[in-house]
Amino acid sequence: MDRSGGVRFGRPGSTGFGSAGFGGGPGGFTVTPWVKRLLIANAVVFLVSVGVGFEVIADLFAFSPSRLATRPWGMLTYMFVHQGLWHLLINLLFIFFFGPPLEARWGSDLFIKFYLVCGLGGVLLSFVFSGASIVGASAACYGIMLSFAMIWPNTPVYIWGLVPVRVKWLVIFLVLLSFASAIGPARDGVAHLAHLGGAVAGFLLVQSGWLPGSGRSDARGPGPGAGGRGRRRTPWRSALGRRGRSGRGPKAYTSGPGRRGRKSRPDAPAARGESPATRVIEAFEGRRAAKRAARESAELDRVDAVLDKISAQGINSLTAEERDLLDKVSRQTRAN
Repeated sequence: MDRSGGVRFGRPGSTGFGSAGFGGGPGGFTVTPWVKRLLIANAVVFLVSVGVGFEVIADLFAFSPSRLATRPWGMLTYMFVHQGLWHLLINLLFIFFFGPPLEARWGSDLFIKFYLVCGLGGVLLSFVFSGASIVGASAACYGIMLSFAMIWPNTPVYIWGLVPVRVKWLVIFLVLLSFASAIGPARDGVAHLAHLGGAVAGFLLVQSGWLPGSGRSDARGPGPGAGGRGRRRTPWRSALGRRGRSGRGPKAYTSGPGRRGRKSRPDAPAARGESPATRVIEAFEGRRAAKRAARESAELDRVDAVLDKISAQGINSLTAEERDLLDKVSRQTRAN
């Protein structure tokens, strides 16, 4: 039985895949809800397979093209069945490191849909080009790994925990290795076609624009939006903050004893060529400008709060009012 898992790549003593440093802001990132569920589900199924026997679980839940009509659920359940401890640990490692920034960026609902669709991509390629049964989460893992590399290409991954390699080069190497193995004569018990199917599905989903924020992001890795939090100078605040300095609109009128060298005299307006009406108008415009500045400051604080919510819970957590606020500020930014 072929195994959908890059078990050989990353075993200690071979390439020695170590830890990943994603630069995810202060304290790094936390394990997001669906990543946690996936880790637990894969571990529980593996423990059950150890107890009752791998062959029993694989017979019931593996994907087999020849038994698609009688075991259709295998298209999904195969992703949770692993043959051997290293097979499991390598896939959990990929989910743990690459999953949280993506779930934080897309939201939990879209992340789990993306994960499952990548797994189905592995099913499709295996069904078309191979008649072998497959198990393992590697097709889905290749999908999330490749999408991570497309969004944060220059994030460092440490081989043996010492040698930094940009994640884009690591992913390119893994995909090329799977492709060469798939078309070559190697019979190593690894479902390389499933790997490629997951990677292709992930690539197409990211390129399709179906996922929010799928464009290339911070080249050095996920920042506060991937799990860390922190106040930032947002584009909204930077753009709108220029409105008070751009020369457009009235300037605040200042008068009173705080201005040195100017005395409040009854004939001061006439001396400057100003009428009492002009002074009233200027005072009115000054107060109106101050009120506008206060409103804009409060609005920018609301925008920052919405962005923090996106960072913590994903874009799908926004209410209709919060989405309208972002649209409004976006229009104001473009107008500036």
